[in-house]
Amino acid sequence: MPMAQVPSLIPAAPELFMAVMIMAMLMFGVFQKSASAGDEVRTARYVSHLSVAVLALTVLIAVAFSGGRVLVFNELFVTDDFAVFTKVLVLLASAVTILMAQSFLERHKMARFEYPILIAFASLGMMMMISANNLMSLYLGLELQSLSLYVIASFQRDDSRSTEAGLKYFVLGALASGMLLYGSSLIYGFTGTTDFAAITAAVAGDGTHGPGLGVIFGIVFILAGLAFKVSAVPFHMWTPDVYEGAPTPVTAFFAIAPKIAALALFMRVMVGPFGGLLAEWQQIVIFISMASMLLGAFAALNQTNIKRLMAYSSIGHVGYALIGIAAGSKAGIQGVLIYLTIYLAMNLGTFACILCMRRGDQMVEQISDLAGLGKTHKMLALALTIFMFSMAGIPPLAGFIGKLYIFMPAIDAGLYSLAVVGVLASVVSAVYYLRIIKIMYFDDVADSLDRPVEKTIGWVLTLSGLFVVIMTFYPGPILDSAKLAAAALFAG
Repeated sequence: MPMAQVPSLIPAAPELFMAVMIMAMLMFGVFQKSASAGDEVRTARYVSHLSVAVLALTVLIAVAFSGGRVLVFNELFVTDDFAVFTKVLVLLASAVTILMAQSFLERHKMARFEYPILIAFASLGMMMMISANNLMSLYLGLELQSLSLYVIASFQRDDSRSTEAGLKYFVLGALASGMLLYGSSLIYGFTGTTDFAAITAAVAGDGTHGPGLGVIFGIVFILAGLAFKVSAVPFHMWTPDVYEGAPTPVTAFFAIAPKIAALALFMRVMVGPFGGLLAEWQQIVIFISMASMLLGAFAALNQTNIKRLMAYSSIGHVGYALIGIAAGSKAGIQGVLIYLTIYLAMNLGTFACILCMRRGDQMVEQISDLAGLGKTHKMLALALTIFMFSMAGIPPLAGFIGKLYIFMPAIDAGLYSLAVVGVLASVVSAVYYLRIIKIMYFDDVADSLDRPVEKTIGWVLTLSGLFVVIMTFYPGPILDSAKLAAAALFAG
């Protein structure tokens, strides 16, 4: 696709539309709350519905204006098929998690109109991250996302666990941002630019000398900052505590949208400005991929809290996604995009099931609370079984397709040890996924969960489950879209 510098703001229309609408919703929430004499629940419901509508319209705008690779804002911002593909995933995840959260927030007296607006702000930051074409715009998008996430992690103000989760996330997030900034400053110091295309030219040099030790140090620090954002080992330490302490809908959001956006940024940075230095950063990515898969598999074996288990599961899934990045090929990036699409559906469905785990209108989080679910809530148990089998990568469900498209590029790139570790980690992780199924169908009912399943949650379960099943037999549209997106990233 031809690259062009255009004065028009149309390529950034999704971000501009969303920024304007967020401001409008913020004002609407304030005035509506005043007009309704402090009825926060009604105001929160209105703003939630508006936020979902805005996110859906942003998806349509992003798809409508998709096309070739175009740069705007003095080449700080890029839009291409890769950006559109990953933005659609992020926006869908954000919209569905807002819908899933509404009844939970009302039950726990947390319904405030600021919640969906913070989700929308975080989504705007993620979109800017995905379209970053400069270290400055990269950091701007990253911090817009992060500041919103710090707040919603501690949104349940009267719960000490939620407050602790927000504080831990803030402190460690600030450390990671500092490392990323330090790496960016090293890159700027040794290349004289923050623009991705100029960095690519600077590190390539005349082809007779290496990139220089300073640039390599800069890449290492940038990798450390990005590894924190995707919760890859050894920068994963915040993940289990934050996932357990944050309100369940917030955990669902954390596990999906920020992960997809951060991995998209990971791909943009590694393939873009540092694509010519594959030999320098490949070993680092291989290490954090192996470590994430192994820790995610073994640390989850003894977990009793399902949210902590999902935290370690997400660390493992990030490890699998990094396999495709380590391969450094178009097929590897295509595999990551396919994997993220399937990961979105599996996790939305799984967290919808977790939101159904309540007894006496109080959330329960122990895996043992699922005992006998196959006898008392047959359809809910069936849905969770589908998601657990898919996460384990058991054919013929979509999770198997995702792992297949991740492992094949690694084998083609000669990364046999990485592929072998991935397969072994999949076998180990299958133990705790299958343990959940065993508890649901073979353990005696101790105390049944509440009935019925809420309508919104039921729709999420149905659509996610159908996607996971149908994707196996009709993967063509996703495969083709992912292939175009990967080609667009390399074309840049």
